[in-house]
Amino acid sequence: MSLTIANNISSLNAQNNLNRSSTALQSSVERLSSGLKVNRGADGPAALVISEKQRAQIAGLQQAIDNSNKAVSLVQTAEGALGEINDLLVKVRSLALDSANAGVNDADALAANQAEISNALDTIDRIASNTQFGTKKLLDGSAGISGTSSDSDVTFLKGSSSTTAGAYAVSITTKAERATVSAAAQTDPLAADETLTINGVAIDLSAGLTQNQVVDKINEFSSQTGVTADVDGGKTRLYTAAYGSAASLSVVSNVAADDDTTGFGTSIANDTGVDVVGTIGGTTFTGSGNVLKANSGVAKGMTLEIGTDSADPTSTVTGAQGNVTIANNSLVFQIGPNQNQTARVTIDKVDASALGIGVTGNQFSSLATIDVTSASKAQDAIGVIDKAINDVTNLRGDLGAFQQNTLTSTSNNLRTTLENTTNAESVIRDTDFASEIANFTKNQVLVQAGISILQNANQTPQMVLSLLR
Repeated sequence: MSLTIANNISSLNAQNNLNRSSTALQSSVERLSSGLKVNRGADGPAALVISEKQRAQIAGLQQAIDNSNKAVSLVQTAEGALGEINDLLVKVRSLALDSANAGVNDADALAANQAEISNALDTIDRIASNTQFGTKKLLDGSAGISGTSSDSDVTFLKGSSSTTAGAYAVSITTKAERATVSAAAQTDPLAADETLTINGVAIDLSAGLTQNQVVDKINEFSSQTGVTADVDGGKTRLYTAAYGSAASLSVVSNVAADDDTTGFGTSIANDTGVDVVGTIGGTTFTGSGNVLKANSGVAKGMTLEIGTDSADPTSTVTGAQGNVTIANNSLVFQIGPNQNQTARVTIDKVDASALGIGVTGNQFSSLATIDVTSASKAQDAIGVIDKAINDVTNLRGDLGAFQQNTLTSTSNNLRTTLENTTNAESVIRDTDFASEIANFTKNQVLVQAGISILQNANQTPQMVLSLLR
């Protein structure tokens, strides 16, 4: 080995190795103090890229779990309100059954039942209107399928999850009709006392009543008969409140028809209504009364109420009735960590006007119209109430299935995925303390040794002095 003074190669070599050991020691200290073996891109570029993507996925999984839990809370809020509505419907059904027990009930008992039912229906409407999660309404139809009509004679009642959003042309080909009976003209006041029997209800008319007074007297019993009277072309006309084939009217007098009697005569006059027939989006459907419902196709589940003809109170409008525009306002939940990983649920409108719709052969078009002031009406009311209970329980079943099979199952899967993804990210990025402590100890010893060797290397040029003596 040559001895030089100008350049101390041994010292430079010791410095170089000492710097490497010091850098390695600093890296070990950082890894041990931070708990991460990848703290910056230089520590492992590929590992950093993979782990940062996994960190984003982990954060997404955690948020998706939170989203699922919030969705469960919302569904439980709606389902709880539906449970209360279901209890009210059971009570209403019991009252209708009581009213159907004709052998023991008088008019006052029937009126009391009807008053209690009306109160229960008001409560159902209130629950449907007020139930919300935060400020989001749940049962008023705004969380399901909504529709608007361009024609005031067509009212959108409800849709279903099968109803496709879009605009549908509506045309009535056969108008719905009420059961109607007209008498011979009454031109003079009644010549004698007369009794009219309308749908089984006897109405006593006093001698001397004019035609308009007869009409007023008949209308005093409308709540019992389900019939309205008016004057049409000089004749007394009777028509039912209900539309369709389930609406029936029977009238007979105890006095022969004449110009000084009501004109109905001693022969029983009967009539039944006609159900509406129309097209929705070009497809023909037969309704129930004045309610038209699409039972198939893209409009399936859409239910419309057709309005009364302003020129004829006994029938609905007919012909083209503009368009009904359907919007899908179903609730959408982000239940996955990535784009478009969503779930959707439809919550139908559940006020009284949207329940019990479309019962075949029934004089009542919905729960809102039921009347139990007679035994026959109570029988039809029971059918509508049963349909309303079915509507509510089916919706509760749908929400329960969505909660259990979609939200809860997804949440459980997300937790498993979160565990595995976190483990994978830990393998890439977390410090292995057993291994790193060994590296730290090794580097610490190398630094100490390097300092000692550097000190000796710096003293090597002094050996030249011994040659100069």
